[in-house]
Amino acid sequence: HMMKIGKYTLYSIETSEFGLDGGAMFGIIPKLLWEKQAPADEMNRIGMVTRSLLLVSDDRKILIDTGNGTKWDEKFKKIYNIDTSRYNIESSLAKYGFTADDITDVFCTHLHFDHIGGNTKIEDRKIVPTFPNAKYWVSQENWDLANHPSQKDSGSFMEIDWKVLAENGMMEIVDGHESFIEGIEPYLTYGHTTGLMHPVISHGNQSVFYGADIFPMVAHIPVPWVMAYDIHPVVTVQEKAELLPKMVDENWILFFEHDPHIQACTLHQDGKHFKMKESVTISE
Repeated sequence: HMMKIGKYTLYSIETSEFGLDGGAMFGIIPKLLWEKQAPADEMNRIGMVTRSLLLVSDDRKILIDTGNGTKWDEKFKKIYNIDTSRYNIESSLAKYGFTADDITDVFCTHLHFDHIGGNTKIEDRKIVPTFPNAKYWVSQENWDLANHPSQKDSGSFMEIDWKVLAENGMMEIVDGHESFIEGIEPYLTYGHTTGLMHPVISHGNQSVFYGADIFPMVAHIPVPWVMAYDIHPVVTVQEKAELLPKMVDENWILFFEHDPHIQACTLHQDGKHFKMKESVTISE
């Protein structure tokens, strides 16, 4: 079962399992409420995945985000409970008959380590591009922030994920206000981080919106359920309040980068609340 939109066939590519603090993932929402949706372990971490989206046309293979990657030492893996034994980029691509060399474009929603850690890998003790034939796209605003982060977000940005790419002329820095890959419209948000670039894949009346970190999981559909990681949580709330009615009206499919069980879903409005209508499987 595969989903097709216009000239693209879509594949859901899980790249790791990991865990982050539940309180950080749900901001001001009390644990009593969020733990019903996302049970926590003894260290208060909730179980999540990193999930990329692969778009395949006759001439391009576009990977949206690359997950945590594999460059971590044991201590770091322990903190974030990173496990690539069940899912990793290579095995998830191979499941559908693709390799890292096939990828023509990597669309980076933003430069946080759990979204682009897989951009590079370690080979013979050197950091090298994971996708040697790809252009890596990122928004100018997020690029600027990542290279001059504040103390609040400096832990989320690691230049080992992009420095070698920039040195090899593989980074494509765009303003994100107009389409740069046919069939994909970038949509910028500013609540989670500056210039987070969401791809919207549309054809006719079909649209898939890549939720990235304003809708990381199904539990984050409700407007006030936003992360403490966000640099402007009030802005995230406004952005969600603007997007959700549009998604319901136009029957968009919302793709989840971090939900451990659900790849994507459609939405409905129940009174003033927005909820998942039905789960959508992009590929299996």
